[in-house]
Amino acid sequence: MKGQNRSGKFIRQQSDYTAFIPNPLPPEPPVQIDNEMLYLLSAADRRLGRLDGITQILPNPDLFVAMYVKKEAVLSSQIEGTQASLLDILEEDEKSNNYKEKSVEEVVNYVNAMNYGIKRLQELPLCLRLIREIHSVLLKDVRGGERNPGEFRKSQNWIGPAGCTLSTATFVPPPVPEMQEAMNNLELFLNNEDDSIPPLIKIGLIHAQFETIHPFLDGNGRVGRLLITFWLCQQNILTKPLLYLSYYFKQNRLEYYDRLMEVRFKGDWEGWIKFFLKGIAEVSDEAINTAKRILALKEQHTSLINQRIKNPSNGLKLLETLFEYPLITIGKVAEMLEVSYPTANALVNDFCNIGLLKSSSKTQRNKKFSYYEYVNMLQAGTELQ
Repeated sequence: MKGQNRSGKFIRQQSDYTAFIPNPLPPEPPVQIDNEMLYLLSAADRRLGRLDGITQILPNPDLFVAMYVKKEAVLSSQIEGTQASLLDILEEDEKSNNYKEKSVEEVVNYVNAMNYGIKRLQELPLCLRLIREIHSVLLKDVRGGERNPGEFRKSQNWIGPAGCTLSTATFVPPPVPEMQEAMNNLELFLNNEDDSIPPLIKIGLIHAQFETIHPFLDGNGRVGRLLITFWLCQQNILTKPLLYLSYYFKQNRLEYYDRLMEVRFKGDWEGWIKFFLKGIAEVSDEAINTAKRILALKEQHTSLINQRIKNPSNGLKLLETLFEYPLITIGKVAEMLEVSYPTANALVNDFCNIGLLKSSSKTQRNKKFSYYEYVNMLQAGTELQ
């Protein structure tokens, strides 16, 4: 035995590698809330409350949520190396066929997993069964789909650079029996109503513990990030699934991994929690600002349509449609507005003339048009490197 601390211990296995066995949550001794953490906790609480309140003033909060889920799906998948942008997903929305590039399909699965989980939370608590179900949706027919979707692993896994072995890995999660016990303990902690731990600190502990246990052969990072939003919704801290930390984790990837490793090797829960709380505050601010900009954009373009479009009624209907389908064809406009193709064509031309739409394809056949100002707001940070 070596390296024992308040987060767990490293134990040498018979197969000559060292695995980490996590202690059950909460940590002992408890997380120390010093003045810095108290300030960060207060800021995160305040900003998360503002974010939740923004849904009360949005004209169609579900559309905003749907677009934010897509953005989160792209960012979370990019962390895992998926090469798909938000534009790829928006184009997939517009397609009439079922063909998907594999990278795009992975992101679509993430969107499906988020929507599935939010719906299932109305029927059962956040438990191991639901976590496995979410994992099954996430890995359906995509990369990693051969690695037991919907099932906890039955063999040892490890974390490290490509080509490393169990002996040379950066970190080895608990063996299968200890993994199962750790997940059972985590399920108890997920649903423990103890009010002594502030909720945002508790979900920070949950996320780090899940990533340390690494219960699946693939998809642990994405499921772990989904758990943050699911738990906050289950606790009614969020009424809509609007907090997504993947952008923050992506921007601070090295520190993210370093903080998790400091928990495992040194028991430094406080360093991790402070990093996590900063992320909640930053991401909440970013989402609030985006929502406000979208509101201002809609008001500005509503006024423009009323002033410049001969038939503002159809123009306003098209504007509503564009917030759901910001990449669109004339055929789609005709279908959504229930108008003739010539009428849709004239309306799209009017929108192009007043600067609301731009052609986003070179070919004339099934030509696509982009509600580009809205798209630019949403895709910030999702561009492929």
